[in-house]
Amino acid sequence: MTLNVALIGAGAMGGAIGTRLLETGNRLQVYDPDEAKVGALVEIGAKAAESAAQAASHADFVIFSLNSAKIVGLAAFGENGAASGARAGTVFIDMSSIDPESTKSFARQAEEKGLAWVDSPLSGGAPKALVGELTLMAGGKEEDVERAHECLRHVAKNYTHMGPSGAGQTTKIINQVLCGLGFIAVAEATQLALDAGVDAQKIPLALKGGRADSALLQEYMPRFASKDYRRTGRIDNMVKDLAFAQQLSLKTGTSMPMTALCMEIHKMLTAAGLGGEDQAAVMEFFKGPDKENFS
Repeated sequence: MTLNVALIGAGAMGGAIGTRLLETGNRLQVYDPDEAKVGALVEIGAKAAESAAQAASHADFVIFSLNSAKIVGLAAFGENGAASGARAGTVFIDMSSIDPESTKSFARQAEEKGLAWVDSPLSGGAPKALVGELTLMAGGKEEDVERAHECLRHVAKNYTHMGPSGAGQTTKIINQVLCGLGFIAVAEATQLALDAGVDAQKIPLALKGGRADSALLQEYMPRFASKDYRRTGRIDNMVKDLAFAQQLSLKTGTSMPMTALCMEIHKMLTAAGLGGEDQAAVMEFFKGPDKENFS
């Protein structure tokens, strides 16, 4: 069944989601202030919209892929926002990574306007989106989450309803704690291997299936070892997500000393000008004064 989907936000992640939706036979209207990003999707079959409202006007599903709660709020409910153009009953799907409290507020605003809101942040990045293998964690009413799956099945391999509005974003925070700590652990181990003269490229194969094995080890140790910093994510986005984790830990009274250390490393890298680099650039933290500078 061909779906009518509006995509608000066509950056690295949104662009990959849009590409996959088009490749699986859906109709896509896209809005992003960056015309070049919109153009890349138009070239493969999308239609450009002049506003979020226009993009949403004929959509059954509106997907948001944006960088902050403030931007999501404006794109959804601001002037010329998607809610002003959408038909009653349209499902708004927020695939951004934002805080749970903002998500609950957006869900209430959507309901007041006769719209459905599902928070469905993701794990897997652009590479997994392009092949339809994202991991999605959804929050919202059960019937809305089921309806959203009609659209999201095109981009996701694993889709789990975690609970009411905000539960998806809370699960994403937990995911980011695990990923943030995992990136640091794999980068540190990679540097030790390099300094000790062991072929770090072979370590993932050697440890495959053992207790130390993980998707992060398999994907990122070779990238760390070869300085493959092609962007699929951003260090400063991890700073944002770990800040959400720390805010949540204050609310729950949870002690998170390792997350605090991980946050400081990411903040140091951002202060050094690497915030816009791929997560693989955390490897730069482990270089001593005798090692070559980042380039």
